[in-house]
Amino acid sequence: MGFAYFPHTGEDIRAMLERIGLGSMDGLYADVPADMLFNGEFEIPDAMSEMEVRRRFKELSSMNTQLVVFCGSGAYDHYSPSVIKSVISRSEFLTSYTPYQAEVSQGTLRYIFEFQTMMAGLTGMDCSNASMYDGPTSAAEAVMMAVNCTKKKRRILLSGTLLPQVLKVVATYCHYHGITLTEIPPKDGVSDMETMEKELSSGDVAGVLLPGINRFGIIEDMTGLADAVHASKALLAVYSDPSSLAVIRTPGEWGADIVCGDAQTLGIPLNFGGPYLGFLCCRQDYVRRMPGRIVGETSDADGRRCHVLTLQAREQHIRREKATSNICSNQSLMALYATVYLSLMGPQGLKRVNDLCYGGAHYLHSGLLGTGLFTEAFDKPFLKEFVLKSKIPVEQLQKTLLDAGIFGALSCGGDLVSFCVTENRTKEEIDRLVSAVSCRHGDCRRGIDGN
Repeated sequence: MGFAYFPHTGEDIRAMLERIGLGSMDGLYADVPADMLFNGEFEIPDAMSEMEVRRRFKELSSMNTQLVVFCGSGAYDHYSPSVIKSVISRSEFLTSYTPYQAEVSQGTLRYIFEFQTMMAGLTGMDCSNASMYDGPTSAAEAVMMAVNCTKKKRRILLSGTLLPQVLKVVATYCHYHGITLTEIPPKDGVSDMETMEKELSSGDVAGVLLPGINRFGIIEDMTGLADAVHASKALLAVYSDPSSLAVIRTPGEWGADIVCGDAQTLGIPLNFGGPYLGFLCCRQDYVRRMPGRIVGETSDADGRRCHVLTLQAREQHIRREKATSNICSNQSLMALYATVYLSLMGPQGLKRVNDLCYGGAHYLHSGLLGTGLFTEAFDKPFLKEFVLKSKIPVEQLQKTLLDAGIFGALSCGGDLVSFCVTENRTKEEIDRLVSAVSCRHGDCRRGIDGN
């Protein structure tokens, strides 16, 4: 029973069987009913050389359909500089272990500290943790944090303009923590601030969670909301796209107390379901209630700058039953990815990314309206994502785009569809999308300018 890549010799296996009192390997499965055992031969190909393996995987890869992405809704196709993979593979950074031992983890602790500093700067907050699983779980932790900070209150107001996956995950967390949720339905594509303020007047609200840029791509106006929230002794939490904070007003400028969201927009490429990068930031007053790892700066015995995990008494590895949360970090590889991305881009580079997204999105928006097959859904400001009313049945529209090699027109309910344009999309790709829709459902002679 030899296997080419198993390290155990025949003698090893005999010694193991003798130790546990069995005569053969079959004895390990004696409790399994005979009709449940597989007695055939597995269809495993013969061994291949490295070149043959590479050739085979290239053949398999060619079977995939490569689509041009014009969708967002929480997963965005931003450009990722090639140097990032080289940097994050360096030995002083590459580890899956939480850096409890500061003496041997300075590389990891240093970049986590830099990540926290950059995220605090982007959001306008005082503090940041060392990353969480993804945006929805960071939103759930933000909600529980608000409840913990306000103690006796256990009701949260949620804007219905949050991404659907965020609403669902928050609802799941709150159900099992005895927290009452009140979802405020959207009004004209944005959060209904008037209804929120009425709900706040009851005095039993611990916190409010709403998006900076909502599920329809609209930039929310939070004028006066923080004052109303704080007057009712509640906390304001904002779900943000950190990439956009280079050009739009930060949650800190709106008066937020907690900021959460997904940093996938900071250069992390799209894959089949991940990876993502949740983040959580807050004001200094609430740092002891914030879950997750926090790295602080200090000096070693020789007076040199160094970094350590700090405020660990909050965490579940110190006091599991009384911890702020039992969530763990995502081992911060994606935090390192985002840190390198932000270091490479700098303020001007990040602004340029948003300029390209804005220009492309508005160009596509005008082009689609020019076909006569779409109408405006919400006449409100957007950055890179927008929603239109489609005169074409949504399934037909999606089929048309798929046939053209395009992934777009995400359904937002009814006749509403969303599109997203990042800096990865070219003018030619945008023109191809508009032409595909026009030629299939309208007048093929109409160009992107509608003429």
